[in-house]
Amino acid sequence: MRLLHAATALAATSALALTLTACGNGSGDDASGDKSSAPASSSSATAADGATATAENAGATKEAGGSTGGGTGTSTGSGSGSGDGTGASRCHTAGLGFSFGSGDGKVSSSDDQQHLAVVLKNKTSAACTIQGFPGVDLKSSGGSWSLTRSSATPQKVTLAAGSSATFTITFLPWTQGSGTEFKATSVVVTPPNETTSATLTWPGGSVLLQDGATHPGTYTGPVGS
Repeated sequence: MRLLHAATALAATSALALTLTACGNGSGDDASGDKSSAPASSSSATAADGATATAENAGATKEAGGSTGGGTGTSTGSGSGSGDGTGASRCHTAGLGFSFGSGDGKVSSSDDQQHLAVVLKNKTSAACTIQGFPGVDLKSSGGSWSLTRSSATPQKVTLAAGSSATFTITFLPWTQGSGTEFKATSVVVTPPNETTSATLTWPGGSVLLQDGATHPGTYTGPVGS
């Protein structure tokens, strides 16, 4: 019986020792596992931080690159206008010569309505264009009379260097008893779209003054008429 108790006690003691040893080894394994996993976890965190930083740097680089790319972009549009590229400029008063088309500057002495051509010559070395009605003012010692326009439609006229165009002054001479006499001495011509004028000596005699008439017998046509 004593032997049985002793064997039982010995077995229990051995089992307890084995249990303590096993528990001690398990703690060692956990500690070792903790120590080995901590650097791994730290390394993983470092890698994640590095990736985040790298991504942020890449984003910043991309953003900077986008800004730089925008700054160095070039426009394909043209900065200067060429207009139509073929049209001549407008004729100016300074570049025109003025004369009467009759050659000697004389008109008929008839009391019928008459027509006086006025010649505009391009004195420059380049072509120019002219379109519209000229301003025409008859002058006398007592005043000025601005002529009305005809119903004709103006056409654009291109004058090559040295070439000419004409317009026509239609006028009604004054005769005794016909009405108010306008003793014209000169005619002032202002080309279309210009403000500078040229003055010619009036080649005819007195004109019947009709400055208040709705349809006067004295008026001007457009250039090219």
